[in-house]
Amino acid sequence: MRFVSINPANGQRLASYPGHTRADLGYAIDRANAAQRAWREQNPAVRARYLQALARVLRARREELAALATAEMGKPITQSLAEIDKTALGCEFYALYGPRWLADEHPPGAPANTRVTFEPVGVVLAIMPWNFPFWQVFRAALPALMGGNALLLKHAPNLPGCSRALDKIFTDAGLPTGLFQVLLTDTSPVGGLLADPRVGAVTLTGSTAAGRSVAALAGASLKPGVFELGGSDPALIFDDADLDATAETCATARLLNSGQSCICAKRFIVTRPVRREFERKFVARMAARRVGDPTDPATDIGPLARADLRDKLHAQVQASVRRGARVLLGGAPQPGAGFFYPPTVLTDVVPGMPAFDEELFGPVAAIVAARDEADAIRLANATAYGLGATIFTRSRTRARRIIPQIIAGTIAVNDFVRSDPALPFGGAKQSGFGRELGVGGLRAFQNVKTVWGG
Repeated sequence: MRFVSINPANGQRLASYPGHTRADLGYAIDRANAAQRAWREQNPAVRARYLQALARVLRARREELAALATAEMGKPITQSLAEIDKTALGCEFYALYGPRWLADEHPPGAPANTRVTFEPVGVVLAIMPWNFPFWQVFRAALPALMGGNALLLKHAPNLPGCSRALDKIFTDAGLPTGLFQVLLTDTSPVGGLLADPRVGAVTLTGSTAAGRSVAALAGASLKPGVFELGGSDPALIFDDADLDATAETCATARLLNSGQSCICAKRFIVTRPVRREFERKFVARMAARRVGDPTDPATDIGPLARADLRDKLHAQVQASVRRGARVLLGGAPQPGAGFFYPPTVLTDVVPGMPAFDEELFGPVAAIVAARDEADAIRLANATAYGLGATIFTRSRTRARRIIPQIIAGTIAVNDFVRSDPALPFGGAKQSGFGRELGVGGLRAFQNVKTVWGG
């Protein structure tokens, strides 16, 4: 099997890479297991120095790695550069705080002769997507490695060049051989990998369908996991919001990574008194974003990562329009080379339409009318997902009243949802379970052991 890299900006083939055989995967587990047995004995402060080395390699190769991400999945170059910067910061963050989070604890109220220790689970299998080729991998790898585990990466098949670059980053940072390995393979070996007793846990970022499949395999082997899955994040816009600032923030939230992010705001639930004014301002902000060559720093929106993703997005738009949604902006693939879809705004969106019920992975926004605050909250929660949400209001009292009523892993007020190395990140309902990042992300790959005496 070979893995082909396609430039989504023009549809041209970039390169082809040989995949790994079943025998290769077996050797990879052998190497990971051997490396992990030695790595777990390293003091966390020593592991932290390797994470600092990773940050240095990332910063030294910032432009090269950003260009590769842009070439393989179409991310605008300024956002690719920001992704590398964030990844390096993540390395430095875990190097600084990881050792103290792994220190033994004595919980309040526990007997005097007890303590809680944290020990690695072994080899972690990471199944990662294409939309953040470096950050997604590192936000799984950093807590796993800091905690004394090894990591096997099954990356997205359309990113073989980024996968090879990741392998080289970890090698050149001096990490022990076998501790981090990339598996160039399809999904068929995942069940066998999870069944191997040397694999202690799995982490997956991807679609809800992929999460269900891998969670079932992990459950069959009683392996713990962290699953960050899809989202149809609501933005609740109330009549006391600053509509100019709200429209600008909502456009940014919807078009991050060309709309290809689980935590992009997707459903814009607007109370009726300000609906028309918000529509006008929001459409203007969406229309002002520049679509084009992702290597141009002036570009805001690049192509979708694959042709099939653009086709699926357009089918969702068409189905929503057939069921009564109206197009205020865009609404059709951009003609010419590449997999471009222009900024699109649909209104009159209601439950039962794909634009409401499904995740739209691209630059398409759905405007939903709400009668009042209670109706907006009802509509926000009327989804299978629960990843993120945003609230736009000038009233802190209103925001604090609404926050507990929205089912989501992250809520932003008058801002857009994002991840940060210090904060737990994940979702509720069909958006997954477990948490990445922060202390919870580190301990997700630990055996939490209670010790009496000793």
